[in-house]
Amino acid sequence: MFGQITERFDSIFRRVRGLGKITDKNINDTARDIRRALLESDVHFKVAKELVNRVKDKAQGTKVLKSVKPGQQFIKIIHEELIDLLGRDPVPLLFKGQPSIIMLAGLQGSGKTTTAAKLAYSLKSTGKSVMLVAADIYRSAAVKQLQELGRQIDVPVYQDGSKDPVVICRDSIDEAVSLESDIVILDTAGRLHVDGEMMVEIQKISDAVQPTEILFVADGMTGQDAVTSAMTFHEALPLTGVILTKMDGDARGGAAVSIRK
Repeated sequence: MFGQITERFDSIFRRVRGLGKITDKNINDTARDIRRALLESDVHFKVAKELVNRVKDKAQGTKVLKSVKPGQQFIKIIHEELIDLLGRDPVPLLFKGQPSIIMLAGLQGSGKTTTAAKLAYSLKSTGKSVMLVAADIYRSAAVKQLQELGRQIDVPVYQDGSKDPVVICRDSIDEAVSLESDIVILDTAGRLHVDGEMMVEIQKISDAVQPTEILFVADGMTGQDAVTSAMTFHEALPLTGVILTKMDGDARGGAAVSIRK
């Protein structure tokens, strides 16, 4: 998914590597190329601007070591800033309580139900006992889809027939306790971030079950729109992470960089 960004930065590095000295002109020229590469890869303009400004500040303030070619020093500065942007260390999911509760939230059509099953399968493969919760009462066949996915991966799916997602999620925790499940994954309904009533509903679910993790599921194909949606959801919910879907298509990877920031 980062192929386009990688290609563009490889091109920038080839040009920078041959620099005999670092000047204001080649700093500005390279900064312009970096900004363009990030924006064309769907990185949010504010994130691109912040990274470029940090690169320029460090390059203009650095004392180039005599033993290091100036171009290589410049590349090191850019490389370090990119690593800081992407994150140096992976952050594992937090498991707390019995069961740990993971709530998935996101827009309609982002792939939450499939993601819930994939996440359940991944956690099950580590030896955890997992229960899925079908809390999407609005989308036709959503419950049946999750039940079928649960059957395929041999993970139980909870749905009591209630028409109240808050009740479904709350009662599912009691069921998980009786089954001695380690992890509960709540597959909530997709909702538009501008739909006030639906946003209040998911806040009520969160308040009722106090999830350990609240993961925003976003369609990677939507680019910077995914960033805007994540920011709006985060204002309503204390998001703890993001899952980007459909990254095997034409997605340019910038959304992953931007949402993380």
